[in-house]
Formats: sequence, structure tokens, C-alpha cells
Amino acid sequence: MDTELQGRGVLVTGGAGGIGTALVHTFAEEGAKVAVHHHSSTEKAQALARDVGGAALRADLTVEADVDALVPAAVAALGRLDVLVCNAGVWPAPDEPVWEMSLARWRRTLAENLDSVFLCCRAFLRHVATTKTGNIVIISSTAGLFGEAGHADYAAAKGALASGFLKSLKNELGRIAPLGRVNVVCPGWTAVDRSRDKLAQPGFVERVTRTMPLRKVAQPVDVARAVVSLASDRISGHVTGEVVTVAGGMEGRVLHDD
Repeated sequence: MDTELQGRGVLVTGGAGGIGTALVHTFAEEGAKVAVHHHSSTEKAQALARDVGGAALRADLTVEADVDALVPAAVAALGRLDVLVCNAGVWPAPDEPVWEMSLARWRRTLAENLDSVFLCCRAFLRHVATTKTGNIVIISSTAGLFGEAGHADYAAAKGALASGFLKSLKNELGRIAPLGRVNVVCPGWTAVDRSRDKLAQPGFVERVTRTMPLRKVAQPVDVARAVVSLASDRISGHVTGEVVTVAGGMEGRVLHDD
């Protein structure tokens, strides 16, 4: 099916990461013009942008001025901007229960995963106010739906995106773009670099898929295809304010090994 994304301008934050790279390639396959946002992965982002004929744009998404400049830069580079994909996020590796977690870590995690999305959406919507059209897809996580022991900070940020922020934004969007839409995708276990060591451990996949009818780990392209479907007005033109979970039917998290 034609997604009608040919020639549309798409900004993917965290575009040089595992899921981000799949997003960039999948949008480009549909004929979209893609801006690859990055913070530290400059060489990878530039190479990826060259591969798809797009643009690499750097910004620290926790810095207000950087984000406010990112959207105009994307418009300038692509000639138009129709879709924002808020994919960038940071999962803090140390396992820390709430009673051991520092306020500094809590605030840093929320800044990197929640404040950053607020700033990106705000900048994009200021652009939408002038074009009267626009579509946002936010990448959250199953951690935001089921929680994640040892990562309450991350789960809280991702949960906010998939609930109050999403539901408020989809109602506000109609004030400036009558057909504007915003949706959330929540990936579960996905074969990206940060999880490859865990996924390679004997028995690990079998354990974490015990609550899943599809007992396999997602590939980044599985997430990317769901995002592209939501970004397409032809495919999902009457879908807004929804959470799509790409996690093999996950119903919760395994708490015990035995």
C-alpha cells in the first residue's frame, strides 16, 4: 500500500541509534526526506544521512535553545517538515531501587526522556501552527506500561509520555491542525546494541518472553514499520491519541527466575 509519505519531511530524533537507524531507512524507503538528529554519534549520523539523501542535525535535546533551533534547521534542510518522531531516549544502565536512587539521577533521566520530548514537541508544534498540518509519533517503552524494577525513573518518564502527555497533546493539536495526529509506540525487548549482551546469555530470551505469546525479540524494523504506519495519513488518518505496543503481546514482566 502506498503510504503517501513520498516527499514528506520527517525529523527523527536519536536517528543514529538502533531503532533510529531503522526508522530513517524505513521512512526513506517510502520516499520521505529525513533529517537525522544526533547528539554524540556525529559520524554515524552523517553517514546515515548520506545513505538516504537526508541531513544530519546535531542538538542536545535537554538544552532548550538547541531544540528550538533544531526544527527550523530541519525545515531549512528538507524544505518542509511534516512528521516528528521522538525516538531519542536514555536508559540508565545501573539497577537502582527507589530507596537507593539519587535525586540527581532521577532528574537526569526525566530530563533525557521526558523534558526532551516536551521540548521537541513544543518546537515542532510552533511550526505546525504556521502550516496547519503535522503528525507526531513518540517512542515510549513497555517500561512505561508495566514498570521496570530498578529503573523507576525511566519507567516514570516513559509512562508519562504514554498517558497524560499523549492524551493532552492529541486534544490540543486540533486547535492548530484540524487533522493533526499524535500517537505513541511502546517497544518491548528489541535487538539493539545495548541489549545484545543480555539477549546472548543462555536462556535469557526464553525467560523474558514467558509473558509473550510471540516468544521472540523484536527487530528494530518491527518498531520502525509500526511508526511509519502511524505517520501515514493514508494508513492511520483516523488514529490519534493511541498507544501501539510492539512487544509480541507482552502482558507484564518476569519478576522471578524460578
